[in-house]
Amino acid sequence: MTKGPLSNIRVLDMSRILAGPWAAQMLADLGAEVIKIERPGKGDDSRQFGPPFLKDAEGRNTRESSFYISTNRNKKSITCDIAKPEGQALVRKLVAKCDVLLENYKVGDLKRYGLDYASLSEENPRLIYCSLTGFGQTGPYAPRPGYDSIFQAMGGLMSITGLPDDIPGGGPMKTGPSLADILAGQYAAYAIQAALYARDVNAAPGQHIDIALLDALIASTSHYASQYLVSGDVPVRRGTEGNGGMPSRMFRCADGDIMIVAGNNEQYARFCEVLGHPELTTDARFAEISLRVVNRRALGDVFEPLVAAWKVLDLLHALDKAGVPAGPINNLEQVFADPHVQARGMCVESHHAASADGKVRMVANPVKFSATPIVDYKAPPTQGEHTETLLGEWLGMDEGEIRALRDKGVI
Repeated sequence: MTKGPLSNIRVLDMSRILAGPWAAQMLADLGAEVIKIERPGKGDDSRQFGPPFLKDAEGRNTRESSFYISTNRNKKSITCDIAKPEGQALVRKLVAKCDVLLENYKVGDLKRYGLDYASLSEENPRLIYCSLTGFGQTGPYAPRPGYDSIFQAMGGLMSITGLPDDIPGGGPMKTGPSLADILAGQYAAYAIQAALYARDVNAAPGQHIDIALLDALIASTSHYASQYLVSGDVPVRRGTEGNGGMPSRMFRCADGDIMIVAGNNEQYARFCEVLGHPELTTDARFAEISLRVVNRRALGDVFEPLVAAWKVLDLLHALDKAGVPAGPINNLEQVFADPHVQARGMCVESHHAASADGKVRMVANPVKFSATPIVDYKAPPTQGEHTETLLGEWLGMDEGEIRALRDKGVI
Protein backbone atom coordinates (compact mmCIF):
# COMPACT_ATOMS: atom_id res chain seq x y z
CA MET A 1 0.00 0.00 0.00
CA THR A 2 1.27 3.49 -0.87
CA LYS A 3 2.34 5.49 2.14
CA GLY A 4 0.79 8.93 2.58
CA PRO A 5 2.89 12.11 2.54
CA LEU A 6 2.71 12.37 6.35
CA SER A 7 3.17 8.67 7.09
CA ASN A 8 5.98 9.23 9.63
CA ILE A 9 4.10 11.88 11.63
CA ARG A 10 2.29 11.18 14.88
CA VAL A 11 -0.55 13.44 16.02
CA LEU A 12 -2.32 13.59 19.37
CA ASP A 13 -5.84 14.93 18.77
CA MET A 14 -7.23 16.40 22.00
CA SER A 15 -9.88 18.41 20.17
CA ARG A 16 -13.64 17.92 20.06
CA ILE A 17 -16.63 18.60 17.84
CA LEU A 18 -15.56 20.16 14.50
CA ALA A 19 -12.66 22.55 13.81
CA GLY A 20 -9.94 20.57 15.58
CA PRO A 21 -11.17 17.10 14.57
CA TRP A 22 -11.50 18.35 10.98
CA ALA A 23 -7.85 19.50 10.97
CA ALA A 24 -6.72 16.20 12.50
CA GLN A 25 -8.74 14.26 9.91
CA MET A 26 -6.98 16.12 7.12
CA LEU A 27 -3.63 15.06 8.59
CA ALA A 28 -4.88 11.48 9.01
CA ASP A 29 -6.01 11.37 5.37
CA LEU A 30 -2.45 12.37 4.41
CA GLY A 31 -1.07 9.37 6.27
CA ALA A 32 -0.31 10.72 9.74
CA GLU A 33 -0.99 8.41 12.68
CA VAL A 34 -3.65 10.31 14.58
CA ILE A 35 -4.60 9.32 18.12
CA LYS A 36 -7.88 10.80 19.30
CA ILE A 37 -8.23 11.28 23.06
CA GLU A 38 -11.80 11.00 24.34
CA ARG A 39 -13.32 11.33 27.77
CA PRO A 40 -14.24 8.01 29.39
CA GLY A 41 -17.98 7.48 29.22
CA LYS A 42 -19.16 10.42 27.13
CA GLY A 43 -16.45 10.67 24.49
CA ASP A 44 -16.35 13.43 21.89
CA ASP A 45 -19.37 15.74 22.31
CA SER A 46 -20.21 15.26 18.65
CA ARG A 47 -21.13 11.61 19.28
CA GLN A 48 -24.40 12.99 20.70
CA PHE A 49 -25.06 15.33 17.74
CA GLY A 50 -27.89 13.45 16.11
CA PRO A 51 -30.05 12.18 14.63
CA PRO A 52 -29.13 10.79 12.25
CA PHE A 53 -27.02 8.03 13.79
CA LEU A 54 -25.50 4.98 12.16
CA LYS A 55 -27.97 2.08 12.53
CA ASP A 56 -27.06 -1.40 13.77
CA ALA A 57 -28.36 -4.72 12.42
CA GLU A 58 -31.57 -4.38 14.48
CA GLY A 59 -32.23 -0.87 13.18
CA ARG A 60 -31.29 0.78 16.47
CA ASN A 61 -29.21 3.92 16.77
CA THR A 62 -25.54 3.34 17.54
CA ARG A 63 -23.36 5.95 19.26
CA GLU A 64 -21.87 6.89 15.88
CA SER A 65 -23.57 10.12 14.78
CA SER A 66 -23.29 11.39 11.21
CA PHE A 67 -21.59 14.49 12.64
CA TYR A 68 -18.92 12.42 14.40
CA ILE A 69 -18.43 10.28 11.29
CA SER A 70 -17.80 13.38 9.16
CA THR A 71 -14.67 14.46 11.07
CA ASN A 72 -12.94 11.41 12.55
CA ARG A 73 -12.03 8.88 9.89
CA ASN A 74 -8.54 7.36 9.71
CA LYS A 75 -7.96 7.93 13.44
CA LYS A 76 -7.44 5.74 16.49
CA SER A 77 -9.32 6.42 19.72
CA ILE A 78 -8.22 6.07 23.31
CA THR A 79 -10.04 7.20 26.43
CA CYS A 80 -8.28 9.30 29.06
CA ASP A 81 -9.58 11.49 31.89
CA ILE A 82 -7.21 14.47 31.91
CA ALA A 83 -8.78 15.79 35.11
CA LYS A 84 -7.04 12.97 36.99
CA PRO A 85 -3.26 13.17 37.71
CA GLU A 86 -2.80 9.72 36.17
CA GLY A 87 -4.54 10.91 33.01
CA GLN A 88 -2.31 13.95 32.80
CA ALA A 89 0.75 11.74 33.21
CA LEU A 90 -0.57 9.49 30.44
CA VAL A 91 -0.93 12.43 28.05
CA ARG A 92 2.60 13.60 28.82
CA LYS A 93 3.95 10.14 28.02
CA LEU A 94 2.05 10.09 24.73
CA VAL A 95 3.20 13.62 23.83
CA ALA A 96 6.81 12.53 24.21
CA LYS A 97 6.24 10.20 21.26
CA CYS A 98 4.27 12.65 19.09
CA ASP A 99 5.12 15.35 16.57
CA VAL A 100 1.88 17.31 16.86
CA LEU A 101 -0.77 18.05 19.47
CA LEU A 102 -4.13 19.57 18.52
CA GLU A 103 -6.47 21.05 21.14
CA ASN A 104 -9.51 23.32 21.25
CA TYR A 105 -10.04 23.89 24.98
CA LYS A 106 -10.88 27.33 26.31
CA VAL A 107 -7.88 29.61 26.68
CA GLY A 108 -5.94 28.61 29.80
CA ASP A 109 -7.90 25.42 30.55
CA LEU A 110 -5.08 22.98 29.83
CA LYS A 111 -2.58 24.99 31.87
CA ARG A 112 -4.43 23.82 35.00
CA TYR A 113 -3.43 20.27 34.13
CA GLY A 114 0.11 20.99 33.03
CA LEU A 115 -0.87 20.23 29.44
CA ASP A 116 -0.35 23.70 27.96
CA TYR A 117 2.32 24.40 25.34
CA ALA A 118 4.85 25.84 27.78
CA SER A 119 4.67 22.73 29.95
CA LEU A 120 4.66 20.11 27.21
CA SER A 121 7.36 21.77 25.10
CA GLU A 122 9.75 21.27 28.00
CA GLU A 123 9.23 17.53 27.69
CA ASN A 124 9.21 17.53 23.88
CA PRO A 125 10.96 20.62 22.42
CA ARG A 126 10.15 19.42 18.88
CA LEU A 127 6.41 19.44 19.55
CA ILE A 128 4.11 21.36 17.18
CA TYR A 129 1.23 22.43 19.43
CA CYS A 130 -1.85 23.82 17.67
CA SER A 131 -4.62 25.56 19.61
CA LEU A 132 -7.95 26.25 17.92
CA THR A 133 -10.27 28.60 19.79
CA GLY A 134 -13.09 30.95 18.92
CA PHE A 135 -11.23 34.22 19.40
CA GLY A 136 -7.58 33.19 19.74
CA GLN A 137 -5.09 33.21 22.59
CA THR A 138 -4.83 37.02 22.75
CA GLY A 139 -7.17 40.02 22.55
CA PRO A 140 -10.06 41.18 24.72
CA TYR A 141 -12.42 38.42 23.51
CA ALA A 142 -9.97 35.55 24.11
CA PRO A 143 -11.84 34.10 27.14
CA ARG A 144 -15.20 34.03 25.38
CA PRO A 145 -16.85 30.82 24.19
CA GLY A 146 -18.38 30.83 20.74
CA TYR A 147 -19.96 28.80 17.98
CA ASP A 148 -19.81 28.90 14.19
CA SER A 149 -22.84 31.14 13.67
CA ILE A 150 -21.41 33.71 16.10
CA PHE A 151 -18.24 33.96 14.01
CA GLN A 152 -20.20 34.12 10.77
CA ALA A 153 -22.06 37.08 12.29
CA MET A 154 -19.06 38.87 13.82
CA GLY A 155 -16.69 38.14 10.94
CA GLY A 156 -18.88 39.75 8.27
CA LEU A 157 -19.94 36.64 6.37
CA MET A 158 -23.62 36.94 7.28
CA SER A 159 -23.61 40.58 6.16
CA ILE A 160 -22.68 39.50 2.61
CA THR A 161 -24.76 36.30 2.48
CA GLY A 162 -28.46 36.34 1.65
CA LEU A 163 -30.83 38.51 -0.32
CA PRO A 164 -30.66 42.33 -0.30
CA ASP A 165 -32.77 44.18 2.25
CA ASP A 166 -35.13 45.59 -0.39
CA ILE A 167 -36.14 42.14 -1.68
CA PRO A 168 -38.75 39.99 0.12
CA GLY A 169 -36.90 37.58 2.39
CA GLY A 170 -33.86 39.80 2.43
CA GLY A 171 -31.52 40.00 5.40
CA PRO A 172 -28.34 38.45 6.82
CA MET A 173 -28.08 34.69 6.31
CA LYS A 174 -25.91 31.96 7.79
CA THR A 175 -24.35 29.49 5.38
CA GLY A 176 -25.56 25.91 5.69
CA PRO A 177 -22.28 24.20 6.64
CA SER A 178 -20.30 25.45 9.66
CA LEU A 179 -17.78 27.30 7.55
CA ALA A 180 -15.91 29.03 10.39
CA ASP A 181 -15.05 25.62 11.85
CA ILE A 182 -14.19 24.05 8.50
CA LEU A 183 -12.03 26.97 7.38
CA ALA A 184 -10.21 27.17 10.71
CA GLY A 185 -9.56 23.44 10.49
CA GLN A 186 -8.13 23.83 6.99
CA TYR A 187 -5.89 26.71 8.09
CA ALA A 188 -4.73 24.62 11.04
CA ALA A 189 -3.90 21.61 8.85
CA TYR A 190 -1.73 23.61 6.48
CA ALA A 191 -0.10 25.60 9.32
CA ILE A 192 0.84 22.36 11.07
CA GLN A 193 2.44 21.02 7.90
CA ALA A 194 4.35 24.27 7.45
CA ALA A 195 5.60 24.09 11.04
CA LEU A 196 6.70 20.48 10.51
CA TYR A 197 8.60 21.49 7.38
CA ALA A 198 10.22 24.38 9.22
CA ARG A 199 11.25 22.00 12.00
CA ASP A 200 12.46 19.08 9.91
CA VAL A 201 13.95 20.91 6.92
CA ASN A 202 14.81 24.41 8.12
CA ALA A 203 15.97 23.48 11.63
CA ALA A 204 13.30 25.57 13.38
CA PRO A 205 12.24 24.52 16.88
CA GLY A 206 8.85 23.17 17.80
CA GLN A 207 6.28 25.93 18.14
CA HIS A 208 2.81 26.97 19.22
CA ILE A 209 0.22 27.68 16.51
CA ASP A 210 -2.68 29.96 17.49
CA ILE A 211 -5.75 29.58 15.24
CA ALA A 212 -8.90 31.60 15.92
CA LEU A 213 -12.17 30.76 14.18
CA LEU A 214 -12.99 34.47 13.94
CA ASP A 215 -9.64 35.19 12.26
CA ALA A 216 -10.09 32.31 9.82
CA LEU A 217 -13.59 33.46 8.89
CA ILE A 218 -12.48 37.06 8.32
CA ALA A 219 -9.52 35.96 6.17
CA SER A 220 -11.85 33.80 4.09
CA THR A 221 -14.09 36.70 3.11
CA SER A 222 -11.25 37.22 0.63
CA HIS A 223 -12.16 39.54 -2.25
CA TYR A 224 -15.14 40.93 -0.34
CA ALA A 225 -12.80 42.12 2.43
CA SER A 226 -10.40 43.42 -0.20
CA GLN A 227 -13.24 45.31 -1.86
CA TYR A 228 -13.87 47.16 1.40
CA LEU A 229 -10.20 47.71 2.26
CA VAL A 230 -9.41 49.10 -1.18
CA SER A 231 -12.48 51.26 -1.71
CA GLY A 232 -13.94 51.92 1.73
CA ASP A 233 -17.31 50.76 0.37
CA VAL A 234 -19.08 48.16 2.51
CA PRO A 235 -20.11 45.16 0.35
CA VAL A 236 -23.80 44.32 0.34
CA ARG A 237 -25.77 41.10 -0.01
CA ARG A 238 -26.61 40.13 -3.56
CA GLY A 239 -28.26 36.73 -3.14
CA THR A 240 -26.86 34.34 -5.75
CA GLU A 241 -25.20 37.11 -7.76
CA GLY A 242 -21.42 37.16 -8.12
CA ASN A 243 -19.13 40.16 -8.32
CA GLY A 244 -17.29 39.37 -11.53
CA GLY A 245 -18.77 38.94 -14.98
CA MET A 246 -22.49 39.42 -15.44
CA PRO A 247 -24.97 37.86 -15.47
CA SER A 248 -23.76 35.66 -12.64
CA ARG A 249 -26.75 34.39 -10.69
CA MET A 250 -29.52 31.85 -10.32
CA PHE A 251 -32.33 31.93 -12.84
CA ARG A 252 -35.67 30.18 -12.66
CA CYS A 253 -36.51 27.96 -15.61
CA ALA A 254 -39.92 26.49 -16.46
CA ASP A 255 -39.23 23.35 -14.41
CA GLY A 256 -36.47 24.27 -11.95
CA ASP A 257 -33.53 26.50 -11.18
CA ILE A 258 -30.17 26.98 -12.89
CA MET A 259 -26.97 28.86 -12.08
CA ILE A 260 -25.43 30.77 -15.00
CA VAL A 261 -22.18 32.74 -15.08
CA ALA A 262 -21.24 34.74 -18.17
CA GLY A 263 -17.78 35.65 -16.92
CA ASN A 264 -16.63 37.76 -19.87
CA ASN A 265 -18.00 39.59 -22.89
CA GLU A 266 -17.54 36.59 -25.19
CA GLN A 267 -19.54 34.30 -22.92
CA TYR A 268 -22.18 36.99 -22.54
CA ALA A 269 -22.51 37.24 -26.32
CA ARG A 270 -22.89 33.46 -26.62
CA PHE A 271 -25.49 33.51 -23.83
CA CYS A 272 -27.52 36.06 -25.77
CA GLU A 273 -27.24 33.89 -28.92
CA VAL A 274 -28.51 30.80 -27.07
CA LEU A 275 -31.52 32.76 -25.83
CA GLY A 276 -32.22 33.96 -29.37
CA HIS A 277 -31.56 37.64 -28.64
CA PRO A 278 -28.16 38.60 -30.11
CA GLU A 279 -29.21 42.27 -30.07
CA LEU A 280 -28.70 42.29 -26.28
CA THR A 281 -24.96 42.00 -26.91
CA THR A 282 -24.86 45.60 -28.09
CA ASP A 283 -27.54 47.00 -25.79
CA ALA A 284 -26.06 50.24 -24.40
CA ARG A 285 -26.85 49.12 -20.82
CA PHE A 286 -25.12 45.76 -21.12
CA ALA A 287 -22.36 46.03 -23.75
CA GLU A 288 -19.47 45.80 -21.24
CA ILE A 289 -18.94 43.96 -17.95
CA SER A 290 -18.76 47.19 -15.95
CA LEU A 291 -22.08 48.32 -17.45
CA ARG A 292 -23.74 45.00 -16.64
CA VAL A 293 -22.49 45.26 -13.04
CA VAL A 294 -23.92 48.78 -12.66
CA ASN A 295 -27.18 47.80 -14.37
CA ARG A 296 -27.55 44.38 -12.75
CA ARG A 297 -31.20 44.93 -11.78
CA ALA A 298 -32.18 45.90 -15.32
CA LEU A 299 -30.16 42.93 -16.60
CA GLY A 300 -32.21 40.62 -14.40
CA ASP A 301 -35.48 42.17 -15.53
CA VAL A 302 -34.56 41.52 -19.18
CA PHE A 303 -33.12 38.01 -18.87
CA GLU A 304 -35.44 36.45 -16.28
CA PRO A 305 -38.41 35.98 -18.64
CA LEU A 306 -36.12 34.77 -21.44
CA VAL A 307 -34.62 32.04 -19.25
CA ALA A 308 -38.01 31.16 -17.74
CA ALA A 309 -39.20 29.93 -21.13
CA TRP A 310 -36.63 27.09 -21.08
CA LYS A 311 -36.54 23.75 -19.31
CA VAL A 312 -33.44 23.21 -17.17
CA LEU A 313 -31.93 20.29 -19.07
CA ASP A 314 -32.56 21.87 -22.46
CA LEU A 315 -30.89 25.13 -21.43
CA LEU A 316 -27.98 23.34 -19.75
CA HIS A 317 -27.34 21.38 -22.94
CA ALA A 318 -27.50 24.52 -25.09
CA LEU A 319 -25.24 26.54 -22.79
CA ASP A 320 -22.73 23.70 -22.52
CA LYS A 321 -22.58 23.42 -26.30
CA ALA A 322 -22.05 27.20 -26.53
CA GLY A 323 -19.32 27.23 -23.86
CA VAL A 324 -21.28 29.26 -21.32
CA PRO A 325 -20.68 28.09 -17.71
CA ALA A 326 -23.86 26.83 -16.07
CA GLY A 327 -24.99 24.17 -13.67
CA PRO A 328 -28.10 22.77 -12.01
CA ILE A 329 -28.82 23.59 -8.38
CA ASN A 330 -28.52 20.13 -6.89
CA ASN A 331 -29.57 18.79 -3.54
CA LEU A 332 -27.12 16.35 -1.93
CA GLU A 333 -28.93 13.30 -3.28
CA GLN A 334 -28.47 14.71 -6.78
CA VAL A 335 -24.85 15.63 -6.02
CA PHE A 336 -23.84 12.07 -5.19
CA ALA A 337 -25.88 10.67 -8.10
CA ASP A 338 -24.05 12.92 -10.57
CA PRO A 339 -21.90 10.78 -12.91
CA HIS A 340 -19.03 13.27 -12.77
CA VAL A 341 -19.01 13.28 -8.95
CA GLN A 342 -19.05 9.48 -9.04
CA ALA A 343 -16.19 9.44 -11.55
CA ARG A 344 -14.19 11.65 -9.20
CA GLY A 345 -14.75 9.16 -6.37
CA MET A 346 -16.23 11.67 -3.93
CA CYS A 347 -18.11 9.02 -1.94
CA VAL A 348 -16.15 6.20 -0.31
CA GLU A 349 -17.17 3.18 1.73
CA SER A 350 -15.38 1.65 4.67
CA HIS A 351 -15.97 -1.29 6.98
CA HIS A 352 -17.76 -0.45 10.21
CA ALA A 353 -18.52 -3.26 12.63
CA ALA A 354 -21.42 -1.41 14.30
CA SER A 355 -23.47 -0.70 11.18
CA ALA A 356 -26.28 -2.86 9.84
CA ASP A 357 -24.48 -3.83 6.63
CA GLY A 358 -20.96 -3.56 8.01
CA LYS A 359 -20.27 -0.41 6.02
CA VAL A 360 -20.27 3.35 6.39
CA ARG A 361 -20.31 5.85 3.54
CA MET A 362 -18.20 8.99 3.79
CA VAL A 363 -17.24 12.02 1.72
CA ALA A 364 -13.81 11.48 0.18
CA ASN A 365 -10.90 13.83 0.58
CA PRO A 366 -10.89 15.96 -2.60
CA VAL A 367 -7.07 16.04 -2.98
CA LYS A 368 -5.73 13.85 -5.81
CA PHE A 369 -2.02 12.93 -5.54
CA SER A 370 -0.30 11.22 -8.46
CA ALA A 371 2.45 9.49 -6.43
CA THR A 372 0.96 9.22 -2.93
CA PRO A 373 -2.80 8.94 -3.48
CA ILE A 374 -5.25 8.90 -0.59
CA VAL A 375 -6.65 5.40 -0.88
CA ASP A 376 -6.91 4.23 2.73
CA TYR A 377 -10.20 5.24 4.33
CA LYS A 378 -10.75 3.72 7.76
CA ALA A 379 -14.07 4.31 9.50
CA PRO A 380 -14.06 6.66 12.50
CA PRO A 381 -13.12 4.67 15.60
CA THR A 382 -15.58 3.67 18.26
CA GLN A 383 -14.92 5.31 21.60
CA GLY A 384 -11.71 4.00 23.15
CA GLU A 385 -11.36 1.32 20.49
CA HIS A 386 -7.55 1.41 20.53
CA THR A 387 -6.86 2.23 24.19
CA GLU A 388 -5.26 -1.02 25.28
CA THR A 389 -3.39 -1.59 22.02
CA LEU A 390 -1.80 1.88 21.99
CA LEU A 391 -0.91 1.93 25.68
CA GLY A 392 0.79 -1.38 25.19
CA GLU A 393 2.53 -0.62 21.91
CA TRP A 394 3.49 3.01 22.50
CA LEU A 395 4.10 3.05 26.24
CA GLY A 396 4.95 -0.59 26.92
CA MET A 397 2.25 -1.00 29.57
CA ASP A 398 1.27 -4.51 30.59
CA GLU A 399 -2.25 -5.81 31.23
CA GLY A 400 -2.01 -5.13 34.96
CA GLU A 401 -1.02 -1.49 34.52
CA ILE A 402 -3.79 -0.92 32.01
CA ARG A 403 -6.34 -2.63 34.24
CA ALA A 404 -5.30 -0.42 37.16
CA LEU A 405 -5.92 2.71 35.10
CA ARG A 406 -9.31 1.37 34.04
CA ASP A 407 -10.27 0.57 37.63
CA LYS A 408 -9.45 4.17 38.64
CA GLY A 409 -11.59 5.57 35.81
CA VAL A 410 -8.56 7.13 34.11
CA ILE A 411 -9.30 5.26 30.87
